[in-house]
Amino acid sequence: MTDLKELHFFATPEHNCSYIEGNKAKTLFVDPQTSISVGAFSQLSDLGFRRSGKHIYRPHCEQCQACISVRIPVATFKASKTQRRIISRNKDLVIKHATPHCNDDYFDLYTRYINERHADGDMYPPTREQFISFLVDGDQPCEFIEYYLEDTLIAVSVTDTLTRGLSATYTFYDPSPEFSKRSLGTFAILWQIAECERLGLDYLYLGYWVQSCRKMKYKIGFRPMEFLIDGQWILIR
Repeated sequence: MTDLKELHFFATPEHNCSYIEGNKAKTLFVDPQTSISVGAFSQLSDLGFRRSGKHIYRPHCEQCQACISVRIPVATFKASKTQRRIISRNKDLVIKHATPHCNDDYFDLYTRYINERHADGDMYPPTREQFISFLVDGDQPCEFIEYYLEDTLIAVSVTDTLTRGLSATYTFYDPSPEFSKRSLGTFAILWQIAECERLGLDYLYLGYWVQSCRKMKYKIGFRPMEFLIDGQWILIR
């Protein structure tokens, strides 16, 4: 296994924060030329790092600690009444596993999702090159979880496999009003929690939660949850 002490880290110059308008941010990332074992990536995940394509990173802001890494302890998670209804509404979906790649179905779905939900974000406008560098590239074990309604692809979860859990890297789905009651983003998380349980894994890692970021509010609906605060995972019920 890669020894974390042997890794080289780099910090970016200040750039506009993706989560808090008007703030400046810095990012710490592992040298992308380094081969990272699954064990080392798992250790880095426990230290608050995430993966985007070939880049493994975490926020490195000197004056701000708003980005908090969060994960769900699978053994103690209890779905709320609303979440149980969401599971029930999506019982008709067919779930398939695929190796990360780019095809027309994925990219068309991704494009509609970004244009509708994230036209104000860093991923707009979507391109195939961006899709590949963001979701396909990388050396870590990863799957595309496909959600089908009959023969129609309506959602995809990009999921990394760690030694003790899964990491919900990204989910994109059909933003059409006809699917709004399905709450596909929430269902994708619930399905990944169940998959962790099926595989005997301890945690589902959800990346960062920022209290003032409206688009991240959904994450704290999964309880209990653990927050990474001052290097320690703290249980929040």
